[in-house]
Amino acid sequence: MATESPAAVTTRPAPLPRPRVFARAGSAAAPPEAHAVADASDRGARLVAVVIALAWHLVIGLPAVLGAGPGMAAPAVVAGGWLVTALVGVATGVRLLRGGLPPARRLAAALLVVDAAVFAAAGERFLFSTANWVWGGLAWFFLLVLWRRPVRWLLAVLAAHATIALVAVVLHGATAPADLSRYAMYVYGTSTLPVAVFAGAAALTALARDRAGTAAAVLAMAAEREAAERAQGERQARLALVSGTAEEVLAALAAGEADPADPAVRRRAVLAAARLRRLIAESDDVPDPLLHELRAAADLAERNGLPIELIAVGTPPELPVDVRRGLADPLTAALAGARGWARLTVVANPDEVVVSLVTPDDDGPDDSGAPAGGDGPVERLHERDGEIRWTQTRWSRT
Repeated sequence: MATESPAAVTTRPAPLPRPRVFARAGSAAAPPEAHAVADASDRGARLVAVVIALAWHLVIGLPAVLGAGPGMAAPAVVAGGWLVTALVGVATGVRLLRGGLPPARRLAAALLVVDAAVFAAAGERFLFSTANWVWGGLAWFFLLVLWRRPVRWLLAVLAAHATIALVAVVLHGATAPADLSRYAMYVYGTSTLPVAVFAGAAALTALARDRAGTAAAVLAMAAEREAAERAQGERQARLALVSGTAEEVLAALAAGEADPADPAVRRRAVLAAARLRRLIAESDDVPDPLLHELRAAADLAERNGLPIELIAVGTPPELPVDVRRGLADPLTAALAGARGWARLTVVANPDEVVVSLVTPDDDGPDDSGAPAGGDGPVERLHERDGEIRWTQTRWSRT
């Protein structure tokens, strides 16, 4: 690979965390945590509604229908309507408990047909008795089939139910004041509780979603604050790594104790600059952080007049910062004292990364930065034979 030109290597400051914007907790864009809590609350309300509807239908409606028997005008129609309603309730209940919603319009229309048929088939004698089970039980099935629909839908269906009952009362001749008062009491008594349960379940679900959304937003803000504090601590630690060497060089130059023309002083300055450049590159958001940090060190060496060739084979895996430092620091130190030319090679696969630097050997001091050996998960090798210097760092997945 040809050496990249200095213009091709750029650094930029670490991006600040992007603030998360939370929609209103009651909206469809609320955090997933809020929807999960709301769904749990709604699931409990569904279970209660299904149990009430089916228990009322079985425990109160069925014995009354069986007790009235042939005394009704058309007992088979009343019993058939009871069975159809039971089937609708079971199918709707299963669907609700599995998290779905039933086809509201078709089922509500079918229940209204059953409503009219039972009122006509019960007869005048059983008009206001429990054998005419649609008075008290049908409203709960309206609630089931209209679950999570707007409350005005339920009010409209209950209004239709009250209209059907009023027509039946008039057609059966029960128009005395006492009968009309009984009709009003039946309509009020059998409608208010289902409406209260329907509206209350919707309100509790919305409240749960709102509270959970607020809690999720607070936790997210706390996590972002912790991440920002951790990032600041890491930046301070990176600066502390290079401040020692840089301060010593600058203090010696300021006090006149070091000569800028001295090769050793220049090597120390170049080494401090190389480390600073690499540590700045650590905070860049790039796809291959290790290669980016090595390119930053190579770019600085090239700016100082050192011809350098960078060869990369394979793509390094995602590595922690300390591993990247262990791989790059010895090479950065060796580049600071390199003369003549340099060849930097990176060979990577998902389980291993090997970085090596070859430069001409000279009589100068050893600038490898550390002796051969191991530094945690990173191994180092350094050799010189009078002609070349060879420095290698290796990381292997354990």
